[in-house]
Amino acid sequence: MIVRGININFHCWNEEATDTIVLLHGFTGSVATWNKVAQLIPNHYRIVAVDLIGHGLSDAPTEVTMYSMEEQVEVLHELFKELHLSNFTLLGYSLGGRVALSYVANYPNEVNHLILESASPGLKTEQEREARRISDEKLADEILQNGLQSFVEKWENIPLFESQKKLPTEVQKKIREERLSQKEIGLANSLRGMGTGAQKSLWTSLSDITLPVTLITGSIDEKFCKIAQEMVKLLSNANHIEIRDVGHAIHVENPTLFATIVKDVLKKKGGN
Repeated sequence: MIVRGININFHCWNEEATDTIVLLHGFTGSVATWNKVAQLIPNHYRIVAVDLIGHGLSDAPTEVTMYSMEEQVEVLHELFKELHLSNFTLLGYSLGGRVALSYVANYPNEVNHLILESASPGLKTEQEREARRISDEKLADEILQNGLQSFVEKWENIPLFESQKKLPTEVQKKIREERLSQKEIGLANSLRGMGTGAQKSLWTSLSDITLPVTLITGSIDEKFCKIAQEMVKLLSNANHIEIRDVGHAIHVENPTLFATIVKDVLKKKGGN
């Protein structure tokens, strides 16, 4: 679908259902990351997964300004209006979690429950953001100079994804294929436009968010467990669920348990 001048890819499961959950993937991800989870959610829920700007089958513009967090939020808002979505559950993983939180900060009345998987409100200080921007710019340059294959080999070996090496070979193969299906310019500009250093910090906005928020982290991912613990103290209506023996990508490492948590959230809300 063309939204704000670019093509945004999305995939729907159970299109005839009225209660909706929207899924936003992480960096190097796509709608495909949700295939397993979508199969485990009851078919009386409509599931809408979106490829973020520069990812999957969505367009990957050359202009970095098209990748700002503010622009991504507006693209989603217009997409949701075109799809007649309102009063839905919004779930975001990692980068998608930062996007989801940013969306709720701007459009709190559109969402009835926010689920954040291994996500943060950004970095607290300008010094932290500047250091991260420099790091992300360097990584973006490397992606464009050395190509996708070289980047994926580096990316899949960072400590954040160490626990994924314990997954079955077939699962690891699918993760790698998804990463290799991306476009260099899309990943580079995503880092530059809405990386953690580029986005506005939302830490001071958390107290303004009153809708229910569920934070999900994996026990192996200590950094994001600590972030979630801090977020719970600032959010007025939130709970934190920590899953044992998994890392950053819980929906990949234990999709059955992850889907069960999502189903429980949907059930408690009595639908959308």
